[in-house]
Amino acid sequence: MASQGIEITKKNDGGIIRLILKGYMDMNSSPDVREVLTQYFDGGTKAIIVDLSAVPYIDSSGIATLVEGLQWSHSTQKKFRLVGLTPTVKDIFEIARLLQVFEVFSTQEEATQGV
Repeated sequence: MASQGIEITKKNDGGIIRLILKGYMDMNSSPDVREVLTQYFDGGTKAIIVDLSAVPYIDSSGIATLVEGLQWSHSTQKKFRLVGLTPTVKDIFEIARLLQVFEVFSTQEEATQGV
């Protein structure tokens, strides 16, 4: 799926959903990411892992989309994890004090453990 500068690759591994994002996650592309995310906010999903290793930049609307995923995980007691934050994205999360809020992992393998 490619639109407005972001590609979203979806993989379902037994209810563990991996979304691999490539491109800028900004006000133009966040609605596309939100639309894909909400498809998995149901009973059949064990966890959602969002791979940001190919996302060079995220703005406040992108963060809001990820916070929505985190709220879903809290309300359903399911896992919502981020993996592969690029240095710029990690800095933005650090400034916003979100590294303590999200479960952030370096690799896909680490992110899928304990799901």
